[in-house]
This record gives sequence, structure tokens and C-alpha cells, in this order.
Amino acid sequence: MDKHTLWSLRLGYSAKEAKMIEKLGLKSFLKQSFDSTVSAEIPKFIQDSPKSFKEYQLIRRKIKSSNADDLKELLKKEQQTNLDLKAWWIAKMIEEEFPLREKMTCFWHNHFVSTYQKVKVNYWIFQHNQILRENAFGNFKTLTRKIIQTNAMVSYLDNTDNRKGNLNENLSRELLELFTLGIGNYSEVDIKNGAKGLAGLGIGEESAIYRKIYEDADPFSYLGETGNLKIDQMIDAIFQHPKIPYLITRKILKWFIYDDPTEELVQYYGTYFKEVDFEIKPLLTKIFTEEYPKNNAGSKIKNPLEYILQLIDELNIPSKNRKPIALFIKDQGMDLFNQPNVKGWDCGNSWLTSQIFLQRNTIVDALCNGKPLGQRRLENDDKMMQNDSQKPLFSVKLNWKKNQDNKQIIAELGNRLLFQISKNNQQDFEKILEYDFDSTTEGSENAVLRLFNFISKLPEFQLI
Repeated sequence: MDKHTLWSLRLGYSAKEAKMIEKLGLKSFLKQSFDSTVSAEIPKFIQDSPKSFKEYQLIRRKIKSSNADDLKELLKKEQQTNLDLKAWWIAKMIEEEFPLREKMTCFWHNHFVSTYQKVKVNYWIFQHNQILRENAFGNFKTLTRKIIQTNAMVSYLDNTDNRKGNLNENLSRELLELFTLGIGNYSEVDIKNGAKGLAGLGIGEESAIYRKIYEDADPFSYLGETGNLKIDQMIDAIFQHPKIPYLITRKILKWFIYDDPTEELVQYYGTYFKEVDFEIKPLLTKIFTEEYPKNNAGSKIKNPLEYILQLIDELNIPSKNRKPIALFIKDQGMDLFNQPNVKGWDCGNSWLTSQIFLQRNTIVDALCNGKPLGQRRLENDDKMMQNDSQKPLFSVKLNWKKNQDNKQIIAELGNRLLFQISKNNQQDFEKILEYDFDSTTEGSENAVLRLFNFISKLPEFQLI
């Protein structure tokens, strides 16, 4: 695979930035990615969702007083809004000139997990997502401080039930175990005392606030610090811990480059991360520019987003509706805003079970035959679906250079799609596109498309 194509896939979701990386150079491309702007506009479809605590209480009372049909309709409307939110985000991933910000937002989304299924308020989920986006390349400590104090997070991890005399340790535990230090770098006493410091931190108007009536004002010890500590002081204490840099550097390496990064790399980049005071930009620049020259293609399984968005781009599929993409990746185990638990998606080998691989091969056939993604799932008119099920609904356009022989075309597609081509693969490719292939003849497009279809079903295509 061409190195610029490889890094276009790693820093985005397709090969469309490959020429830009080649032209600008990786460092300049990264700088422009870091400088990309973030829109503060609230999507129209979320305007009617409850935004404040008062609106949230109002909708809860409405749910309780509704009959079964009204309640069903209300919940259906909010679920539809959540699907709109997923489609909105996927559109940003596809349309942004520099998609690295969205890829990093998705990384933080899977690190600081907060799901709609538990939170139930789309606006809070949107706020949470926006904070991740705005701080995607900022400071890890600053982001941690902000995200822990979102309405989505205190709701998701039950801190609304955490009060003096009746402590809930969920947020306190995950703050240390999953968000910052990792297992083995704190004590159970730290968890219990952390819950005291978080007691009373609950839902506010724009972000979480402490309510004195529920606070615990007694002093306690936490990671070597003692006093009546609150969230800001607790995070200060966490970021003094010697193990703080390594959990996040391991996860960044796994998200972008290696499913199984070496401990040596984790320690190396973690030490640097601490030296730059937990600033994300210099860490990403160092990781990407130093790993770029290495022969590390094929070291990471594509997640469902990387897989399907690459296919859609390669086949030039005309689609303004991103909801089918959201539903497809949900079927593949990557439901945006709804990870299976607070640990997030497992990634790595979990993206390539036999069932997922079969689904991927099925969708390749459908797309190559001009069938829209998720047609059967979104279409309510069974009769129309039955009548149209055998018809191509759009023309697939695969880009390839004409006036080449079969081996040149195989090399072109292979260089774009695969991290390696084995001797057996090459032989199979040449059976599909035979030596006397003529790109000027009618049907040549279909022949090359059959080759693309075959390549896209290979285990090697699942890797970057």
C-alpha cells in the first residue's frame, strides 16, 4: 500500500487525503488538521430536545403522566433524534477537509464513554460530543476536567445518586480505572474517598454543579493529597501521579496504528507526553511523524467506520443520507453514542469476528451491484422493496487508469487497497483480470469492479 494512502486512512476514513499528505508533507498536513475550526451551531433536529434541568424534569413528568401510546411516541421521537445525531456526525467525518479532528473526537468518545441509552437526553450527549471535538487536540488534563463535569457524564455514571451518607462510587472508580490511571495504580480507599469528593456533583443548567445539601465536607486523603477536595483538586492530584501518561498513550497508539503496541513504545511516548504537560498536539505530531517511516502497514484491523467509509469513497456512492451508515456500523458492533459498557468498544480482534466478516462481504456485494446501504432496514413499503430488490439503484463508479494491462491495473488497486499482495493473491487476481484484458472494450468496467469486489473480501483488506 502506498504510504500516503495508508496514512490518509489512518488519519481519516478514506484515501481522499492521500494526495494532500503527499503534497503538503505529513507535518504540514497535521498542522492544518490541528488548525481546523469547530462550528458551535446546534443542529436543528436537536432544538426540541430538553436542554436544561427544568426541561428535563418537565419531560420526565410528561412521560410519567402519559398513556402507553403517548409514551411510546415520545420515546420514538427521541430515538429518531439520536439517529439524526449519529448521521450528522458521520456526515462531518465524510465531509470535513481534514477529518483527523473527527477521528480524534471518536477516540475521545470511546475513552470518556457516555451513552444515550443511559443518559436519555440528546442535547447532553451533543454537548458531551462537542466538548470532545473542541478539545480533541487540546490538553488531556483540561479535557478530563471539563468532561467529568458534563451533565451527560454525571448522569451516565450515576453521580446524581452520590451524596453524603449514601455514596455512589461509579464515577470515582471510572475516573481512575478507565479515564486516567488504569487498574493497579490506585487503592480502594482512593475510590471511596474520591466518591466523597464527588458527592453532590449533579445535573446543572449547562454543566454539572455541586449542591451543598448533598456534599460531603469532611476532609479525606486522595492519591497522597489531604483536605476537603472537590473535582478540580482531585484531578490535580491524579495528574501528579507518575503513571498518568501511559494509559492514554497506549490507547492512542491502538486507535491509530497498532492493535498491540509494544510496552517500549507506550513508555517512550508516555514519557514525552508528560514532558509536554499533557498537550495532545505535540504528542500526536511525535507519534505520527516517527511511526510514519516505519514498515507498520497491516498492524491494525479497520473498525466499522474505517471499513465502510473507505468502501463508499472508493465506489463513489452518491448518498446524502448517512443514517444507513449508522445502522450498518451498529450491526457491526460500533453503535455511536451507545457503546456496550463504560469500557467502550474493545476494538482490535473484536472488529473481525466471523459474523462481522460475513456482514462485510455481504455489503461489498450489495454496493458493487448498486444496491443502497441499509435499503431493507429503512424501507417500510415492502411491496416497493420487493419490486426494486433486483434492480441497481445507482451506478457504481470505480476510479482506475485506463489503457493499462491487467498487471498494471492489479498493481494500481493493490497499492490502494492492500498492505501486501501474496503470490497466491496475485495469481487469483490474474484469473479475474486475464492477460488479454482490454480496457477499451465494453464490460471492462465490470471486470475491474469484479476484481475490486474480490479484493475487498480478502482478510488483508480488513487491515491498515
